[in-house]
Amino acid sequence: MLLVTGAYYPEISAAAVQCRAVAAAIGDRAQLSVLTTAVDRSLPSADTVDGRPIARVVVDVTSRASKALASMRLGVHLLRASGTYDMIHVHGFSQKNVAVSLLARLLGKPVVLTLHTAGQDEPTVVRRRGRLSAWAFESADLTMAVSPDLIARWRAAALPADRIRLVPNGVDTQRFRPASAAERASLRRALGWPERETIVLFVGFFSRDKRPDLLVHAWRRLGRAGVRVRLAFVGAKKSGYYEIDESLARQIADAAAADDRADDILFVEPGHDIDRAFRAADVFALPSIREAHPLALLEAMACELPCVASRLPGATDAIITDGENGRLFTPDDEAALATALTDILADPVRARAMGARARATVVERYDVTRTADAWLAAYDAVRIGRA
Repeated sequence: MLLVTGAYYPEISAAAVQCRAVAAAIGDRAQLSVLTTAVDRSLPSADTVDGRPIARVVVDVTSRASKALASMRLGVHLLRASGTYDMIHVHGFSQKNVAVSLLARLLGKPVVLTLHTAGQDEPTVVRRRGRLSAWAFESADLTMAVSPDLIARWRAAALPADRIRLVPNGVDTQRFRPASAAERASLRRALGWPERETIVLFVGFFSRDKRPDLLVHAWRRLGRAGVRVRLAFVGAKKSGYYEIDESLARQIADAAAADDRADDILFVEPGHDIDRAFRAADVFALPSIREAHPLALLEAMACELPCVASRLPGATDAIITDGENGRLFTPDDEAALATALTDILADPVRARAMGARARATVVERYDVTRTADAWLAAYDAVRIGRA
C-alpha cells in the first residue's frame, strides 16, 4: 500500500499525525510506504520513518507553479515505484489528486481516498475546480470520510452511497492517557508552566478558522469577572502552510498586555511530544468554526480533560454530548464560550467526572486500533472487488 499525503513526519498536520499513528497500529499486517509533499526543503527526498520508506516532493503551497511541478514529480515517483505497491491510499483532496488518479488509472492500481478536511474535501468544493478535479475525486474505488458531516455532503451531492464509509480518526489511548498529580507537576516543570495555576489549553495552527483570538476574548471576560486562569497555546505561528495568519499571535499577546496579563499567556512551539501538553493541562478549548473530526479534541478527551468545543454539526457534536462528556457552545459566540469555561472551572468535581466520561468515549469509539482495522477492511474490500 502506498499512502499519498500532503504532509508526513516530521512535518505536522492532523492528517499526517493520523497516518503515522494508524500505520503504527497496522504494524506488519500490511506493507506501507509513503509518498508526500513537504514544505521544509531541508528534509531528505528519500527517508525512512518507523521502518517505512518515505519519498518527499518539496512544494511551495503559495505558488501555483510549484504545486503543478510537485504534482508532476509525484506522478514520476508513482511510475518509477509502480512495482512496489498494489494499491494507493490518498489522503485529502488537493491538486495532487488529479495526477495521482490519472497515473493510477494508467497503471491499473486501485485508489482509496480518505476525506479529512471540512471546507476542502467536499464534492461541491471540488467540483468548482473543474471537471478533471471532480473526476479525480469521484473515481476512487472506495472513499472513507472521518466525520458524519463529510458523509452527509457526499450523499447530498448524489454520489454513490455504497462507495463511501465512515472511518473516524483514532487516538493511541496508551500514549494519550490521564496524568497523575505527580506526573502533571513534573510535566509542568519540564514545560516551564506554573504548577498550581489552572491552565486552559489550545492546540492548533494559528489560523482564523481555528479562532484562537476568540478564546483570548472569552478569557478576558473571565478575568473581568474575577476568574483567573492561564492560557497555553500550542501551535505553529509561522509556517509554509497557507492557512496560518502570522498576525494572530501578535494580536493575542497585545490583548493580554492590554490587561497587564502578558505573563498569563503561554506560547509553546508545536512538536511531536504534544501528549505532554495535554497531560499537563486542566481544560481544553476548541473554538474552531471549521472542523471535520478534530484529532486534538480526541487527544484531549483521551487524557481525561474536560473539553469545551464549538458546536459543529456532524463534527464536534458527533463526539461530544453537551453537559455529559464535554461542553458545546455556538460558534463565534464569545460570551457562550466564556460561560462554558466558567461552568467547568466553577465545579471541579463535575469537571473531573466529565473528563472521565470523555476518556471513556474515546476508548470505546475512537481508539486507533479501530481505525487501523477499518483501513485494512477497506483495502480488503477494494482488493476483493477488483479480483
